Amino acid sequence: MTLLYYDPVFQEHVTGDHPENGDRILPVVRHLNFVALDSCCRRPAWEPASLERLRYVHTPDYVDLIHHFAASGGGYIEPDTVVSVRSYDVARMAAGAVCDAVARVISGEDKNAFCLIRPPGHHAMPDHAMGFCLFNNIAVGARVATQELGIERVLIVDFDVHHGNGTQAMFWEAADVGFLSMHRSPFYPGTGAADEIGAGAGTGTTLNLPITYGTPRDEQLRLFEREVKRFAAKIRPQLILVSAGFDAHKDDPIGSLGLESDDFGVLTRCLLDVAEEHTDGKLVSVLEGGYNPDALTDCVGIHLEALLTKAC
Repeated sequence: MTLLYYDPVFQEHVTGDHPENGDRILPVVRHLNFVALDSCCRRPAWEPASLERLRYVHTPDYVDLIHHFAASGGGYIEPDTVVSVRSYDVARMAAGAVCDAVARVISGEDKNAFCLIRPPGHHAMPDHAMGFCLFNNIAVGARVATQELGIERVLIVDFDVHHGNGTQAMFWEAADVGFLSMHRSPFYPGTGAADEIGAGAGTGTTLNLPITYGTPRDEQLRLFEREVKRFAAKIRPQLILVSAGFDAHKDDPIGSLGLESDDFGVLTRCLLDVAEEHTDGKLVSVLEGGYNPDALTDCVGIHLEALLTKAC
């Protein structure tokens, strides 16, 4: 079965009328329950990410800053990112879900997992918040895999409409974590050019696929499939992690690359095929963006159905 991570605690990261608010995922939860997709999954209990695990990718001072900023009442910690009184605890639970999913998938408890969590994480930098993100959930999970669980090579694939600049920064010089991002360009956050390939021991372990707005859908899908397969053959991962942002959908109010809901099924099945070839199916998917609740509901349902089909 597929592991599914969701908890009402994620509604306690209160952001008001900010685009990244709890209402974006409530329709997803209701839909998964209505069509009984959630009952087809295993729903583990888990613990918040420990301070030690957060510090694999974040500076101790930054982790402390989030704690104290939330405890003092919160507010805008940077121009795009809201913190409320409970945000530190909720963000630790979000990162903890990814850590738990990684541990269970690596152990063979289940083949794959989906973490329906918030706040998102792929813009969070080692020492500051950015772009709705507090802790870099997927980066923490990758370092749990390599630091604690004996995994020598991880591949992170990010198909959010925005470049995962925080994830890229954390593994820029890492030889053991490959990072591939397909994203709209030029667009926020202004990074992710094709010539950004990593440095030092990590030279060549970063691959960016910038997409110009208006590029036909079929062209995007062909590029993704070709480059993911090629890059995975180079990295030879033992675990695949997915930053699953659904804001490249044509109806997203923040991003959009013109993709239809079914296109995310194509992306998902491509990643599952690559996981089958390289990792014995071991894949953990983590929600990032997606700000049209109806489109997000459709996309997550399609994504989860594909995960379940492969896990059976």
